[in-house]
Amino acid sequence: MSSVDRLVLWLHVAFVIFTIGPVTIAIMSSPRAIRTRNIGVLRYLLVMTRVFGAASLGVLIFGIVLGQELHELGKTWLSVSMTLFVVSLVLLLLIMRDQRRAIAALTAADRQQAPVPPAPAGSEPLAGGEVGDSESGAEEAAVPAPPASAGPAAAAHIASVERGRIASIGGVVSLIWLVILVLMVWNS
Repeated sequence: MSSVDRLVLWLHVAFVIFTIGPVTIAIMSSPRAIRTRNIGVLRYLLVMTRVFGAASLGVLIFGIVLGQELHELGKTWLSVSMTLFVVSLVLLLLIMRDQRRAIAALTAADRQQAPVPPAPAGSEPLAGGEVGDSESGAEEAAVPAPPASAGPAAAAHIASVERGRIASIGGVVSLIWLVILVLMVWNS
């Protein structure tokens, strides 16, 4: 193995350690944040999932470069690993969608429980519905909120359903990454 191959291997392993670990922690922490109705933490976990999920593409890129340099791209175990990794990235997109839906449902439940103070004269609400709430407004505009007549209990139920989805899909993603790890170690 040449020094360039070793460098690419180290970059591949570094991306695995510094992206897969944090995105897994963010995914596995989301159900607890939903259960405790901690919207701030859930927003932070969504950002973590986005950033580290996108950065985890480096794992795939350096894996393909390393397989090409070592002339192993034609091996079955490497093709299976790459396919499983792409499947896990698609599942990450579903998890991020569910995190956004849970944020929207919890926000709607909070708004329905607490009376909203009137906006100052001359100000117009933004997409999120509150004055100055531009950060969460863009995320909530993409996900339909529960109907106003549904009440806080229905919004809490939607958040609970999303919590279950995130937990189950997150478990599948973790299992896929474990299978990829076993394939990499077994065939090294």
